[in-house]
Amino acid sequence: MMSAVTITTTLTNGHVPNGKLETGLNGYRKNGCIKPELESVSLRLAAPFSTDPAAVSERERCHYGRIPRAVALAGAGGRRVRVYSDGIYDMFHQGHARQLQQAKTVFPNVYLIVGVCSDQLTHSRKGRTVMTEDERYEAVRHCRYVDEVIRDAPWEYDEEFLEKHKIDFVAHDDIPYTTEDCEDLYAMIKAKDMFVATQRTEGVSTSDIVARIVRDYDVYVRRNLARGYSAKELNVSFLNEKKFRLQNKMDELKDKGKKVMTNIGEKRVDILTKWEEKSRELIDAFLLLFGPDGRLSSIWNESKGRLMQALSQPPSPRASPPPSENGDSPPLHRGSASPPPPKSRRYETLREPQADVSSSERDGDSEEAAQRQLTDDGSEDSDDEYQDTSPYL
Repeated sequence: MMSAVTITTTLTNGHVPNGKLETGLNGYRKNGCIKPELESVSLRLAAPFSTDPAAVSERERCHYGRIPRAVALAGAGGRRVRVYSDGIYDMFHQGHARQLQQAKTVFPNVYLIVGVCSDQLTHSRKGRTVMTEDERYEAVRHCRYVDEVIRDAPWEYDEEFLEKHKIDFVAHDDIPYTTEDCEDLYAMIKAKDMFVATQRTEGVSTSDIVARIVRDYDVYVRRNLARGYSAKELNVSFLNEKKFRLQNKMDELKDKGKKVMTNIGEKRVDILTKWEEKSRELIDAFLLLFGPDGRLSSIWNESKGRLMQALSQPPSPRASPPPSENGDSPPLHRGSASPPPPKSRRYETLREPQADVSSSERDGDSEEAAQRQLTDDGSEDSDDEYQDTSPYL
């Protein structure tokens, strides 16, 4: 199996039958179409610089005579149309790629040459760049639409430059590009009918990207500190470095919290299902214990009945039967007690035996009662023991 270099050499020397081949390092065309078996070879190779042998060989094989626009549009020029586009291409982005795509497809069969200005020229004319000139060269030559790269491209054009690189058309956006010397840098190109217009991609440019970086300066500094860059490399002061590192730690804690909440959110369905099952079990147990037909209700009803029975008053005793005709009292039943007689009746009974006592005896009794009272009050007691014979006792 031949290598990519061998295939390139063979095709360049013309040792391929079946028709006319137009060669180029980024692809080989037969009648304006890239051969499928060679397309993979072009994707493995970067575009050569204008001083590389492949680009020099391609330029020498080109029989230069400017192709008119109508012939170029019809694809009848007999060779590939050499279209030139130039720029700074700092921080190469999709806007640059789309501009080169338009330049590549402006005619059916195009060999695209791209000029990239050097750092010295760019800094003197436009300002400082983010990428170095070598980085910008490499970014452009690895774009798939590019066939050749010219390093240190000029800011303005002249006939010598156009003839040296055998340029048929110049592709650029149609906005007038003013300089100190002229109002439109492409005025001469337009006068020769060699200008083809491309469209700018709105919303993206190198200036816009730089503005984003300046606006979000703190964010990018913190990101680079987290990735291992030193404060000296980022031109950051000691205090700002500590502040940015603290902010990074806080962001890490926030990210961990978000991950925890995300995990909880993913498991919330399982948690809710398990909680619902447990809640049903708890409700069933509660009703079994505290419900109207539950165990505690039965125990309470039984205890309530016993307590009410214990606290209720006993029934009143039956009234005694009246005495018989002969004055005898009815016999008492076992376990029943007769109620005591009324006090007034008892007093009258006790006083009946004394109804016939004379007044002299009552007087004597009065003296004895007085002596007993003196004795109770602490007076001299008699030697004889006092015996109370009062019928009240």
